[in-house]
Amino acid sequence: MTTPTPTPASAREVVLARVRAALADVDPGMPLAPVPLVRGRNFADRSALLDLFVERVVDYRATVVRTGPEALAAVVADALHGIRSIVVPADLELDVQDATSDGGQSAHALDGFDAVVTRARVAIAETGTVVLDHGPGQGRRALSLVPDRHVCIVQADQVVADVPDAIARLDPFTPQTWISGPSATSDIELSRVEGVHGPRTLIIILIDPTTDHPDPADETAATPGWG
Repeated sequence: MTTPTPTPASAREVVLARVRAALADVDPGMPLAPVPLVRGRNFADRSALLDLFVERVVDYRATVVRTGPEALAAVVADALHGIRSIVVPADLELDVQDATSDGGQSAHALDGFDAVVTRARVAIAETGTVVLDHGPGQGRRALSLVPDRHVCIVQADQVVADVPDAIARLDPFTPQTWISGPSATSDIELSRVEGVHGPRTLIIILIDPTTDHPDPADETAATPGWG
């Protein structure tokens, strides 16, 4: 008589068997104590949170400068030095010299602009990411994807520790653009190419009202490497 060969257990069956074995001595009627959820880092010092955000942004080969609100216009002007054509959202609420207000131009027309200036909705320190939900001052999605240089303004109180904290501030039913550094891709030989799917240059201006930052118009304080 031939003994049938046992069918090998599937991965699902193996996992379920291990779960059952682990719960074998648990009383199903016993109430479960709540387990506190701990995630991300605990930043007692907010300046450390901002420092981490700056560090991660730089890791992505983007440029970031921290400045006080009084110097914002000067920092933006410095970031746009030498740029010929600039487009901004109609509700940016910042006077950007020689900028064109977005009027719903086509993607082809937007491609004629060299830079765009927007605000952000939230920023994530752990990942160096800025998120736009295309609310006030952020413009529509095409506006932040087509021009070659994106200057993004982030308020210090918009910086959160991690992705779950960012999601808690966002409406899941609104369109969102998550940006971690300049647009980049690599081919099969890992040759990095920037600017294929979005701006080649990302400049983040972090408005930190708690710190006295020098005016970027001062030659000794200018931030190098605008791209």
